Order: sequence, then C-alpha cells, then structure tokens
Amino acid sequence: MISRQLCAISRIVSKYHVSTTKSLPKNIDKMQNAYFRYQDGEDHFQLSFQFSCEHLRVNRQFNFSRKISETVTVFLGRVCTNLERTLFKKKKKKNPEGASSEMKVHLYNNGEPVSGESICKDILFNNNNKLLLQVQGKDYSVIVNAPWVVMLSLPSSIMAGFPVYPNKVDTLFSDKNACEFKWLKSSISMGSLKNEPVTWVQVGEGYFYTPSTSDIGHKLKLNCVPKNGDQEGPQSEVISSTSVGAGPGMCPFEKRHVFTKERLPSKNFRVVSYNILADLYADSEVARTQLYPYCPSYALTIDYRKQLILRELLGYNADVICLQEVDSKIFDLDLTPVLGYVGYEGVFHRKGGTVSEGVACLFHKSKFRLLDTKSVVLAEELKTNSLFSDIWKKIEKNVALAERILARTTCLQCTVLESVEDPREQVIVGNTHLYFHPNADHIRLLQGGMTIIYLQDIFAKLLSMSTDKRVSMVVCGDFNSTPECGVYQLFTTQFVPENCIDWKSKEDEAMNELSFSHSLLLGSAYGTPAFTNFTSGFAGCLDYIFYQLDQLEITQVVPLPSIEDVTEHTALPSVVFPSDHVALVADLRWKPF
Repeated sequence: MISRQLCAISRIVSKYHVSTTKSLPKNIDKMQNAYFRYQDGEDHFQLSFQFSCEHLRVNRQFNFSRKISETVTVFLGRVCTNLERTLFKKKKKKNPEGASSEMKVHLYNNGEPVSGESICKDILFNNNNKLLLQVQGKDYSVIVNAPWVVMLSLPSSIMAGFPVYPNKVDTLFSDKNACEFKWLKSSISMGSLKNEPVTWVQVGEGYFYTPSTSDIGHKLKLNCVPKNGDQEGPQSEVISSTSVGAGPGMCPFEKRHVFTKERLPSKNFRVVSYNILADLYADSEVARTQLYPYCPSYALTIDYRKQLILRELLGYNADVICLQEVDSKIFDLDLTPVLGYVGYEGVFHRKGGTVSEGVACLFHKSKFRLLDTKSVVLAEELKTNSLFSDIWKKIEKNVALAERILARTTCLQCTVLESVEDPREQVIVGNTHLYFHPNADHIRLLQGGMTIIYLQDIFAKLLSMSTDKRVSMVVCGDFNSTPECGVYQLFTTQFVPENCIDWKSKEDEAMNELSFSHSLLLGSAYGTPAFTNFTSGFAGCLDYIFYQLDQLEITQVVPLPSIEDVTEHTALPSVVFPSDHVALVADLRWKPF
C-alpha cells in the first residue's frame, strides 16, 4: 500500500519548500531534508529526498521503500546503487567530464558515522537520535514522520462560477483539517503560444476555490502544505489536467439563492431536503438512452453534476440538510470536505443490501450539535423489532407480500440535534427514501407507517429522559408518494384506515386488516406543490418536509422553480439542474417555549 502511495507522490510532487523548527540545528537553512516515514506494524519504511547537482545536471526527487529490518549497510548500499543506476546508466547516459560514477552515501548520528551493522528500525526511528544523511557530500537533515501528502488530485471538469476542490487528498501523520491550501492560475491562457513562459499567480486560499470568468482558459495549480499541530511537512502541488471552462449559464437555483443570502438568526433554522440523484442511476446506459435521453451525456456525469450540487447547497445557507440518493464516495470525498470547510458536520447511512447509496444528514455546527444518530433498514427491523411485531403477524400471512417487503433496502435515518443557543431545544430529524415502484403503494404505506412508529418511539423516549427539554420533529425525504397516497394522508392526518385503496395496489400482495395512527401533529412545509420531481415521463410531488405543527412554525418556503425553468431543456436533469428532483428549502422557527 505505502509503496504504491509513494509512486503517486513522485507523480504529483514537483517541488518541496523546506521548513525549519527550533529543535533543528541552527545551520538547517543550509541543508535539505531527508524524509523518513514508518507506520507501526509495517515491514517497510520510506525515504524521500530531493537531489540536486549542477555538475551532474540533475534536480529530482528520489523515493525508496526499504525493509525496516535490514542493516544500515544494506540500506545505504541500495540508495547508492539506485542513484548510480538513475544518474549514470539510464539510457546509457554518459558521465559529465570529471564526474565520478561512484556515489557516496553516509549516515551520521550526533556527528559520528552510524555502524553499518545497526538495524534501520533501531537507528532511524529512535527519537533520541539526531541523524544526518549525506549524499555525494550534500547534507540532509533527517526528518521522521513529518506531515506528508500521499495523494493530491484535481477533477477533470472545472467550470467558472462553480467550486473546485481536490478530488482526493491523502495524507500521513497529518490533520487534514489543518492543511494549508493555496490556489494559483497560469499567467497565460493555455490557448496561447506554447513557447511562452508560464508563471503562476495566486488567486485563492482554502479547501475550495470558485473560478471567475477571468480564469477561463487558464489552468489551476493547487499547493498543499500538510500540518499536524506545530509540525509542518513539505509542500505538494498538482496542476489541473484541463483548463477552466465556461459554466452552463444561469442556473435556476441561483434565483432561489436570492431568498437565502443570509444565515437565519437565533430561534430559527433552515431545512433542505433534496434527492440529488445517485451516480449509479444517472451515469448508465439506461439513464442515457431511456430515462434521460434529453440530457447531454456529459451533464449526467458526477464530475459535472457535483459542481452544481455543491454550489446549490452552499447558496442555501441551511442549518439542516437532508439528502437522498447519496453515493458513499460523494459523501466522503465531496460533501464532507467541502461542506465541512464552511462549518457543517454530517452523518451518512447506506441502504441495505449491496447498494452503494443512501441518505445523509448534515447540520451547521453554529446552530446545532449532534446528540445521537442511528439508521435502520426497515425490512430488517420488521421481523426483529417488537415495535413492528403486530404488523409482521399480518404481513406474514401473505407470502408474496412478505417476500417483496423483506427484499427492500429502504432505510430510515434518525438524527437527534440540540440547539447550540438553547440546549433545551432538541430536534429529531428523520430522513428516508421510500420504495419507488409504481405498483407498490402498499409497500410504501407499510414503510411510511413503520417510519412514523419508529420516530414516535424515539420522540417518547427523549421526552421521558428529561422534563426540561422540548423535543420537536422534522421528517424529510423522497417518499415516492403523491399527495393522494396513503403515506401523505398518514403523516398529515395521523390516520390511515384499513380500507385505504393503497393497500390493494397489487392484488396478490394486498394488505388486509391493517390501519395506522399516530399522535404527532405534522404538516407539510410546502403543502402539495405541482411537482418536486420532473422528468419527461413523470411530473409530480414526491418529496416533503414534514414539521411538527405544535412546536414549530414556517416563516418562509423558498419558491420552487417555475414550469418554464424546468422545461427550458425539456425536463430534469439538465445542464442547469443536477437532479431529476428539486430541492425543498423551508425556514422554521421554534414557537415560544
């Protein structure tokens, strides 16, 4: 693993800037550094240093991976051999006049030569030693386990007006949150004459940068200095493989951002619910040819869509963000680092089975702190959780129904948040994505009923734990249910009867003698808009933000895109809409306690 990572280092690191600390010798500024790295339990260690010699016409980085158990003699001999092979034998390179083909490499401890019989682990990774590596008369101060960048890469798609950030940042012995990032752009457009010299001009700092129109045609460079407390490692850099391109023009969500320019004041919080369309569903042959044939193929790729998604989310200035169809890699590599940089913390829960997507809840740490989070796969709970024992007894009478619902991977995420300003206020945030199939109203109603039962149980337990707290409920998600369906009726009227038509949406799986009721007073923040999902084959309201009417009140719902917006490019997704759903954005306020 480490040796593969070192190969990556040699590809992405082109220059090191040496840092000094007070604990190093005073003449450190006259030296270069040799960086040794070793992780407990590994059988190899790594060495990297920059070797520069004008006489030999060389200035490059050398990387080595050696056994921790070998002797110093064997280690130094291998360094010599590799240097000689590279400098004098590669492509039968002739030695410069007067240059010796014999490399000299020595290791010193406190000014004295280290015994060749010593074991590398005992010498190199002993904190009491003050080591110096000498290569061809050049002195290198030995730095052990300095913060180190293993991998740094930029995306293949970069557009003006949309945030760009590293595709991947892997570090060792470093606090990623403390790393220092600087953005630079090429001084000339890549369309200019190739023989013109390229210099780099700093244009930004921080984990992400939003290119301007003046950056179009220019390449970007990202510098990263890894840090860990007071320690600082060598700088790594990467240059974008493509130039900054033009964006798609005005995106309809920019008009919605007019309503969310500022973060909400105290006693108020903004909630977003958004199905962002998982990559495994969007970037496929079926999606390109059957589901969304009207959308250009490039606009279905996640490298394109995630730029729009992040810009849209950042512009809402939300306090709670509930997302559905979140790819696990997108949560880890995109949502968490970018939104984390501006103050969010998040939790992700994968659906059941082998599906790589799930639901995520992110909250702004200035408004909330996390008390608890859990996720359940509803089908797995059905047979084992006593809350659902009566439901299961009725389901198991119908074999076809039992088999179908047990095969579902739908999960329910429950996140309990506490107000930073007033710890007496707690909010339960439910987040789910119900089964999609057109002939499965009965399955969705069962899942919706289980969701309410589970959340109501958590609500009751929280209330019983403390009498001086107020617990409020918000439930977000893609319910795949229009307002005429039993799910919406259950959530908003607290009851769905045995004769609800949804129970018979598939005759051989019909559910008999089951009704649902609950005591939570819930309302839909948006009511029942004409659509929250809009494709060429279907348009309707499937997504909701349900909130507790007796504890919370609505102060604003951000207007949805117009019919003209969503049909400008036929339907969703499109070059200006990254998903086939639209985001719901509602401002809530706690009622007087």
